[in-house]
Amino acid sequence: MNDETNTVILTKGLTKEYKRFEKDAGLAGSIKSLFYRKFITKTAVDSFDLEIHEGEFVGLIGPNGAGKTTLVKMLSGIIAPSSGSVSVLGYYPNKLENALKKQYALVMGQKSQLFFELTAADTFLLFKELYAIPDETYGRNIAFFTELFDVAELLNVQVRTLSLGERMKMELITALLHDPKVLFLDEPTIGLDAVAQRQIRGFLREVNRNKGTTIILTSHYMEDVRILCPRSIVVNKGKKLYDGPTADLFASFQTHKKISVQFDTETAFDIPAGANVLEQSPYKAVFMLPKEQSGTVLARIMQDYSPEDITVEEEDIGSVVERIYAVDGVSGLADKTGQNP
Repeated sequence: MNDETNTVILTKGLTKEYKRFEKDAGLAGSIKSLFYRKFITKTAVDSFDLEIHEGEFVGLIGPNGAGKTTLVKMLSGIIAPSSGSVSVLGYYPNKLENALKKQYALVMGQKSQLFFELTAADTFLLFKELYAIPDETYGRNIAFFTELFDVAELLNVQVRTLSLGERMKMELITALLHDPKVLFLDEPTIGLDAVAQRQIRGFLREVNRNKGTTIILTSHYMEDVRILCPRSIVVNKGKKLYDGPTADLFASFQTHKKISVQFDTETAFDIPAGANVLEQSPYKAVFMLPKEQSGTVLARIMQDYSPEDITVEEEDIGSVVERIYAVDGVSGLADKTGQNP
């Protein structure tokens, strides 16, 4: 690891290719494939350059099949790259050296590392032995995390009896018991309700802030990335399209504002030109408007009408994400954000 720059992850031209077998449908296709096998090459990650520094909280954004999980698996040593170089904390991850494995953790929302017949407390003790965690460190971390997550009353019940949100809390505690320097999170809030998502976000923010853990997060819940990650990387078709401030990314694609106007008497409200009407009645009007027009429109409403209430909201995050994913290639995203990846 480079002590001067505090670089914990560094990749150059990182590429992962898979070969897929194809055959025609039916018995004839199966017989033909015995003598002639057709393969196609799928590039999951394509010439990926990445540099992440100590203490960063970075979001990986991309649609299904973009290459996010493949990238995380290469960084954590689960799979080997086809070409290019990769270094995590100064190690080549796929060697799976114990010295490296003791310094990072991986949590995948769709795969559990817990033992469902054991209690959470027993699982923690098992991982204590696996990672040779000193008694003092173990006791301190158990106290810190159980208080932070408010799960003390759940430690001595079987994991299989826990709700999905409760299990994810235990997954995160298990991953962080050995004080990893780097935490890889792949869809940690998938399937969770809004309350559990909010709790997980608060937990991760505290871990990043108080322990200085470098966190790399992939999530389809863009609210996770927007709230937690100052830096975002957009990936699509294995390529990096954007790498920069999350706020700049969303500001570039959040093109509209939602305006709600309410009246206490029947009012013939004139919807502004160019607005997209979402709701309209004699007492209320809701419409979407390009954000550069919102100031002028609000001033006109206050001048020409006597509204009881006006609400201005940011555009729905789902619409913003659709625009980000729809951009064609690196140059298109650079033009929108004013930054190169």
